[in-house]
Amino acid sequence: MTVTIDRTVCVNPTVRSAPSSPVALGPIAAVTGADEYAPLADGATVRYANFDYAASAPALEAVRDAVTEALAEYASVHRGAGHLSQRSTARYEQARDVVAEFVGARPDDHVIFTGNTTDSINLLAACVPGEVVVLDCEHHANLLPWRRIGARVVSAPLSVAGTLEAIEKELSRRPAALLTVTGASNVTGEVLPIRTLAALAHRYGARIAVDGAQLVPHRRISLRDSGVDYLAFSGHKLYAPFGSGVLVGRADWFDEAEPFRCGGGASYQVIGTPATKSVEVAWHTGPARHEAGSPNVLGAVAIAAACRELTRIGEDAIARHERFLTDLLVGALGELDGVRTLKIWADSTERVGIVAFTVDGRTPREVAEYLSNDHGIGVRDGKFCAHPVVDRLGCPGGAVRASLGLGTGEHDVHRLVRALEDLTARTN
Repeated sequence: MTVTIDRTVCVNPTVRSAPSSPVALGPIAAVTGADEYAPLADGATVRYANFDYAASAPALEAVRDAVTEALAEYASVHRGAGHLSQRSTARYEQARDVVAEFVGARPDDHVIFTGNTTDSINLLAACVPGEVVVLDCEHHANLLPWRRIGARVVSAPLSVAGTLEAIEKELSRRPAALLTVTGASNVTGEVLPIRTLAALAHRYGARIAVDGAQLVPHRRISLRDSGVDYLAFSGHKLYAPFGSGVLVGRADWFDEAEPFRCGGGASYQVIGTPATKSVEVAWHTGPARHEAGSPNVLGAVAIAAACRELTRIGEDAIARHERFLTDLLVGALGELDGVRTLKIWADSTERVGIVAFTVDGRTPREVAEYLSNDHGIGVRDGKFCAHPVVDRLGCPGGAVRASLGLGTGEHDVHRLVRALEDLTARTN
């Protein structure tokens, strides 16, 4: 017999996730899947508690509605004279304008739609005219693409202050074209001082790129105000999981580099030369140069809708919601015997809603499976595509990551903590 458990209650009847006060902090945005139920090992079902936002965030309902509306007028872009082609082209280019405004792009910056953050950083790597300085604590998406063009990897010391000193030492030792850093760690959620790093890079004649995959969904960043030269992020982290990403930044490197992908739309003229059995190509400048092929119109529409909705909710409201829940989670985990939360920099003070931890006597996969099978809670386990830093944090077998977002409520945090209380009691 299938038993349905009340939405606010864990499967274990002695472990309830009632809020700590009569008025608990709830979600601040409507996300798809909020009413999904998960089957449990004992045959019951429970409302699914999603703590895997850092991997792929659920779509905002506003994003879903925008994509549904655009589907009715979906057609080819940039090439058709028909009404629907014109409408789709307009939506696509309007999405570019919305993104530019959302990230505070400068008037001459290019906004290029890509597949995701990894795609964006590989594109940028194909355009950088020189060496790159990168930290070893990066997600692989902002570590591996630079190897082929001469990356100089800096080992991040155990403090933010020490990390800034190490970066400055490397930049002063030999000129570099680019410093590239994470906006927020995908392992611990810790945020580096981006403005300070931008000023530091510029002092030594380098530009700065920010992997914003984990930062942009949680904190607004303005390229114009921060001094950041390039910013990459993904739709699927930004509550717009429709297969699109963004790379925004200064035009000259993009316009001078060979197209990242060659094909239709990247060129404005191709002439066959029979005498030499070859073709001559005149490439576009601007975003089109690196957006060959039929673009992901619906992905761009989704990202733009997410940007509009996050703007409507407001940066301050998002930050307050997230800080409360993150502090609640970190504080509660710190009181559990055998649970260790991870931190890269001892002196870091700012973080987004990502918390990584280990449980003594349990592998990360055991913890993740227990939370899913016994409590209907989804977390991530492993090394999170950031192997060097996870190893350095003393977790060769990986860790567990709980990440939250706009659809997370205080009752979800209590469910997670009480489930871990149950687990550690069994372990001890």
